[in-house]
Amino acid sequence: MPSGWRRTTNMRNPFQILGLAPTFALDPSELERRQRDLNRALHPDRHAGRSPAERRESLSRAMDINQACRVLRDPAARAEALFELLGLREVAERTVNDPALLGEMLEQREMLDEARREKDNGRLHALKLDNEERRRRVEAALAAAFGPLVEAGPPARGAELEAARRLYGELKYVRRFGEEVAAIEDEM
Repeated sequence: MPSGWRRTTNMRNPFQILGLAPTFALDPSELERRQRDLNRALHPDRHAGRSPAERRESLSRAMDINQACRVLRDPAARAEALFELLGLREVAERTVNDPALLGEMLEQREMLDEARREKDNGRLHALKLDNEERRRRVEAALAAAFGPLVEAGPPARGAELEAARRLYGELKYVRRFGEEVAAIEDEM
């Protein structure tokens, strides 16, 4: 890990807990393999003859591993962890202020509302597919933007940082919109 990286304040560094390099572009199968291997080593059966303190420590480490996996599985939480490691916790707390994105969000919500009012499952499905494709593009762009930031380590500045900030805001919007679409699907 580059020198100067901070520990996250909510929990220890989830990348460090799992023995992974800090990166946005994680292989989900590698993440699952790491979790399985680490939890296997901490299984209660392996610690049955140990002292109560050692068993508690093992349980605590297993909980940390599971929490780290939850964070890293979720792209927005993974981005937040990277921002925090870069000393930029405030980035994750900002609201979207890109006028073009805000205008697009409004337009998307109007189309969603129209599809809901008209009970148009076809249009709703099309909005869902478009949103899923957009999420994939944003996540790929975030991986590209975080690459140079992570390599440089703190203090992060420059065009890559601005791109990562903008894309993180877009990712939060895309996720929220996807949740709204799913809720309307369930409703219809």
